[in-house]
Amino acid sequence: MESATSNYAPSPRASPSSNITRETYLTTILDTIAQFPSKQQMPVYLILALDRGTMTPTEALEIVDLAIANKHRGVVGVDLCGNPTKGDVTIYRDAFARAKANGLRVTLHFGETPVSGDVRELETLLSFQPDRLGHVIHVPGDVKREIVRRRVGLELCMSCNVHAKLIEGGFLDHHFGEWRGQECPIALCTDDVGFFCSPVSNEYLLAAEHFGVGRAEMISMCEKSVDMIFGGEQEKKRLRDIIHRFKEGV
Repeated sequence: MESATSNYAPSPRASPSSNITRETYLTTILDTIAQFPSKQQMPVYLILALDRGTMTPTEALEIVDLAIANKHRGVVGVDLCGNPTKGDVTIYRDAFARAKANGLRVTLHFGETPVSGDVRELETLLSFQPDRLGHVIHVPGDVKREIVRRRVGLELCMSCNVHAKLIEGGFLDHHFGEWRGQECPIALCTDDVGFFCSPVSNEYLLAAEHFGVGRAEMISMCEKSVDMIFGGEQEKKRLRDIIHRFKEGV
């Protein structure tokens, strides 16, 4: 298959001692992306991250405003990340409301640890109207049913969760097995390919090896995951065409 779509989620940082502002940081990344050869087959879109462990509500709004101002350059959404044991997520309500009101998409690190699996926190995060959720490990039944009802896209990271011991047990114990039969679209992801030494293609191989996912189910999962992307309808069509050609052996 041809290369697909790449999403990158930096948290723009200021460095006053080096005369670098958040805007300068972001502009440098966007300028570098723009220099990527036009013949490349991997469109790159940017998601800006809000760090729950360090960022104030005012700083979060600044990041969202930067994202809004740079939508025309390929910034497509905002993420909530950072240390899942730190911070009060309710303070970011206004930031995510502004993002949604201005056409940005929302993805959230969700239920990574038992601490961040608190029902009140998860319900707050769902109130941000996320388009995607990452990890979704420690999720009580009522919250899981609401996620399924909304058909929120799920980003599941098997290698990361197993090797970082975010779950108990090995690959066969991964919650991919629980979510697999639900109506939510699933994208298998690699949370850090350099650290966990597992590219995205290997994550799909792991699903085949440990859960018996066959070719037809794998292709169907990929087709459904296209609806999760933040790249727009033209990019969705391009990806569906790629999957169709692969499916037909073209």
